[in-house]
Amino acid sequence: MDDIPYLLRGVTPVTTESSVLISSSKYLNHPRMRDWMSTITLKRNGSDRPAQAEMYEVVGILNEIQDLDHIEDLFTEERKHNPTLDDWFNQGFQSSYGADDFSDFNEGTLGHIFYRDVIAKNFDLIIYEQPQPKTQYDYFRFRSGQTHDLEHIMTGGDFNYMGELVPAWARITSHFKHFSPELAGELSVLSMFVTLRYTVRTMLHYPQVWPVCQNAVERGMRVGRESGPFFMARYEDVFDLPLEDARAKLGYVGAEYVDTTEPSALWAERT
Repeated sequence: MDDIPYLLRGVTPVTTESSVLISSSKYLNHPRMRDWMSTITLKRNGSDRPAQAEMYEVVGILNEIQDLDHIEDLFTEERKHNPTLDDWFNQGFQSSYGADDFSDFNEGTLGHIFYRDVIAKNFDLIIYEQPQPKTQYDYFRFRSGQTHDLEHIMTGGDFNYMGELVPAWARITSHFKHFSPELAGELSVLSMFVTLRYTVRTMLHYPQVWPVCQNAVERGMRVGRESGPFFMARYEDVFDLPLEDARAKLGYVGAEYVDTTEPSALWAERT
């Protein structure tokens, strides 16, 4: 024992007759996930593979890995003692607005800001196409896709790479505040993987951007800790309100906007 380095004590050699890589982790066992993870955390940025394409890839990978039936069971159990969530599912509300619905809102209102920052800049209102939801998890993801850009505005996250960290970490923190840890974990996997691109890659290749990256994570966490379950918000009720009033009505607390345009361009190697 004295000959074994302290940090290696307790390591048990594992043997297997398997001819392929095998682990107790379903994520590590998935070949595409291993390749995706190593690539998106270790690579530098380049115009040949935009960051948004990396997100599209991981959505499909996670659909193969996550136990969707188990997530359904977790939602069903959560609804038994979470009446707000149960009511949200029972209503099943879906947004039906289009780009033309936002051009007449008064300056300073949420509707005007959404038009200015999303529609006028030709961002798609739908991040990626999803079929009409058939399950609870389908619906949760469907609404998350519909409200993501609005969560940028409400949490103070700019519409660029560093700005993506704010709503993502607000989401993760909020899930663990309002759901059981197991359900929160399943619902936060995508956000966690998506944000790894910005945190790990920044530390490895763009350390001059790290203070901005860290601040964005901290701002998102603050909103998640201090706010209500904003992921169930219905924004149609507040489009005509000034931004701060809209935040107050929907239970957003602690939001702070920071312009991250220049550090995001540096991170993307566009300067």
